[in-house]
Amino acid sequence: MSAKPPTLIGGALIITGTVIGAGMFANPTATAGIWFAGSLVVLVYTWFSMLASGLMLLEVNTHYPHGASFDTMVKDLLGKSWNTVNNLAVAFVLYLLTYAYIFVGGDLTTKALSQLAGESVGAAAGQLVFFAALALCVWLSTRLVDRITGILIGGMILTFFWATGGLLGDVKLPVLFDTQAAEDTRYWIYAAAALPVCLASFGFHGNVSSLLKYFNGDAPKVARALKAGTLIALAVYVLWQLAVHGNLPRHAFSPVIEAEGKVSVLIAELSRFTDTGSMETALSWFAYMAIATSFLGVTLGLFDFLADMFKWGDNAPGRAKTAALTFLPPLVCCLLYPTGFVTVIGYVGLAATVWTAFTPALLLWRARRKFPKPASYRIGGGRLLIVWVLLFGAANIAAQLLSRFELVPVFLG
Repeated sequence: MSAKPPTLIGGALIITGTVIGAGMFANPTATAGIWFAGSLVVLVYTWFSMLASGLMLLEVNTHYPHGASFDTMVKDLLGKSWNTVNNLAVAFVLYLLTYAYIFVGGDLTTKALSQLAGESVGAAAGQLVFFAALALCVWLSTRLVDRITGILIGGMILTFFWATGGLLGDVKLPVLFDTQAAEDTRYWIYAAAALPVCLASFGFHGNVSSLLKYFNGDAPKVARALKAGTLIALAVYVLWQLAVHGNLPRHAFSPVIEAEGKVSVLIAELSRFTDTGSMETALSWFAYMAIATSFLGVTLGLFDFLADMFKWGDNAPGRAKTAALTFLPPLVCCLLYPTGFVTVIGYVGLAATVWTAFTPALLLWRARRKFPKPASYRIGGGRLLIVWVLLFGAANIAAQLLSRFELVPVFLG
């Protein structure tokens, strides 16, 4: 590893890469009911709340040794019972996301290898190639993840504007603001479907302790990286909403909703109202790089979480044991049960809310009581912000439960 200090932009890109995953494609469909103006409110509300909870984790983390993650902090401040619940929630979400990214990224790799070879390549081969190349980066160092993520983010930006450039230029204001809708059209009754998807679109909390260690304890620099990284992601989400909601009318979303937001169906419907050109090819490349960067970010967070939980060192034997526990379970599950994650992925939002909203707020409340000496970084907002984040978590739990039991209206187009 080079002695050159890590850069702010490198840390920000790790966060951006973690946040922007394949879930981005679900946003326009999940927010179709509340439409563009409503989606902006929900996205900004979620971005602010998730950034606040991430900065809460950062402040608490500064009271502990570098490398300390959820297990150390939660056990010390909130007790063994909450630590068990939190650890299960963290492991469930990060393992399941890793499993899903291996499956989806492996599928895209299989198609690319088949085209290069001129013959069909097995799904397992694609999964292994995708997995091996990226897992090696995480195993070796955070700095390598920084470098690879920077390259992939650059590619994502190019392909994103390649895909959406024409759509952004063709945005139609009557479509964007749904001015042709009937006077009694209601929007906010569909907010429950949008909240959990937007929460999942801003998950980066597993990387806070990783970045603090990477930046050698420079918490203010980490805070700037979190703000910059999540702002870049927010900008991408808003532009994507603008491109889709500005061209595909709200009343024409039925086929996309029926297909659960499948990109090919979305593009097919968009092509009825505007020229999509080579959008499908560009979005395929974008999706591949988005999945790769999310895999790197998620597994980096899982790697450091497990190292902290089992107290394995940052030396070669310690990293080897951590890498084995990080990567082998989701790889084996993916090879043996390639679509098994579909059964339980609906519960990811519930589990993620535990450690991205409730735990950070409770940790900060207890930490400020236990550690009278000010931390090297302190988030503003006081008790009001803690209550804000707790209410944000409660709103998401309520939205997910109400949606799951079909107690709220569902927008069908």
